[in-house]
Amino acid sequence: MNLRTLLAYGLATGVFTTLLLFTVHQYNSSHVARRGHERQVYQANLPTENTLRLEEQLRRTVIQVEESVSTACVPQKKFVFIKTHKTGSTTTVNLFQRYAIYNKLKVLMPVGQGPLSWPFPPKENEYVHMPDEKYDALMHHFVYNKTWLRSKFPPETKYISIIRHPFGHLKSQMNYFTLAKVLKIKGHGNAVKVFLQNPWQHRNRSETFFPHVNITWDGTRNPMTFDMGWPAERADEEEEAREYISKLDSEFTLVMILEHLDESVVLLRRLMCWDLRDILLYSKVKNSRPYPYKNYVATPEELEHHRSWSAVDYLLYNTFNNSLWRKINAQGQDFYDELNYYRRMKHRVSDHCARIGRKRKGQPMVISPSKWNAQFEVDTTYCRYIKKRKPMPLDRKMRGRKYTKKEMTYAVIDQIINYRLLRKGLPTFNNRHDAFAAGITHLRSKPRMEKPTA
Repeated sequence: MNLRTLLAYGLATGVFTTLLLFTVHQYNSSHVARRGHERQVYQANLPTENTLRLEEQLRRTVIQVEESVSTACVPQKKFVFIKTHKTGSTTTVNLFQRYAIYNKLKVLMPVGQGPLSWPFPPKENEYVHMPDEKYDALMHHFVYNKTWLRSKFPPETKYISIIRHPFGHLKSQMNYFTLAKVLKIKGHGNAVKVFLQNPWQHRNRSETFFPHVNITWDGTRNPMTFDMGWPAERADEEEEAREYISKLDSEFTLVMILEHLDESVVLLRRLMCWDLRDILLYSKVKNSRPYPYKNYVATPEELEHHRSWSAVDYLLYNTFNNSLWRKINAQGQDFYDELNYYRRMKHRVSDHCARIGRKRKGQPMVISPSKWNAQFEVDTTYCRYIKKRKPMPLDRKMRGRKYTKKEMTYAVIDQIINYRLLRKGLPTFNNRHDAFAAGITHLRSKPRMEKPTA
């Protein structure tokens, strides 16, 4: 029970006690003793005007208490954000980082910057240990693993993630992971269009085996569901996948949808009992990373091929898109009032922060209290945090210091670098430390194996 509820109950108890004492006093003082037959008879008066007024006050107070109890909520400060790939998660993680910083949460963080682990939970030497091994939050790239997470976080922890429409996701994946090279689609400006003519003919190349983790990953087929814990090897097991996704729906407090990001974060605020200042996102920076097929609209036939090829991801998306709107509809019309308010405040705060230079300090903007937020100030620190386009600076803030060179060698190597290693016929690795120990250099450009010195 929070402070607000306790105060409400205290007020009701005080009023009730006052009424009781007053009534007893009225009863004792207003009765007239009648003598006769050596006994006293007490005649009780009807309730006085003051008594009735106190009774009405008590009735109203009880109603206020009931309303307070029904609407009161406690901010949820234990959460796991499953940061999926190429879904807008880098934009969204900013609000989780800010919440952790402002509330001094203990975040389960990787030793080096970047993903927490891939595709299995981190080893004991790959994440920063708290003295009591108790954590409040997790928000780095991590393949959902219920068993491991339950061993690190208490039962009341809220699970959150974000996904997007599978076709938009395919385009982003194809560009970011340079999958055209993997698939050996050359000489075409639109690798997505070529791929969707017949995805199955590319299966031998799209399914990539990574020896260092003994696992297969496919960047074109169900990659979002992979991040949510469904193995790539089981892409054809649609009924089993349906059952798994149904379990995810019951385990996650919210899976946000990139195409409805404003609605998602407003719902997040309500479900987590957070404040407006916790969920605002900077609206002045858009993803401007260009590539030839970014705005390509697939033909009906191509979309049908993709739905068949990546059926589990479509099932995932449809399940959580429906879940999002079901939860929004349960909020009532008031939700849309808050949504409009959120959008206005997001643009106001973004405009203000855009005017504040990196070094020039401006006057804080005061956001007045509303039905959905307490009053707060948008100062230079808030603006500096909200404008961060990449997670690394706020990672350092959460960590409390810069990463050392040694720690950075333990940063998890992503699939991009391991793809390069495979194309060169070299082994794949979990982190830079292991790669350097094996004599692999120039990981970011042209990886090669250095010959051992005599």
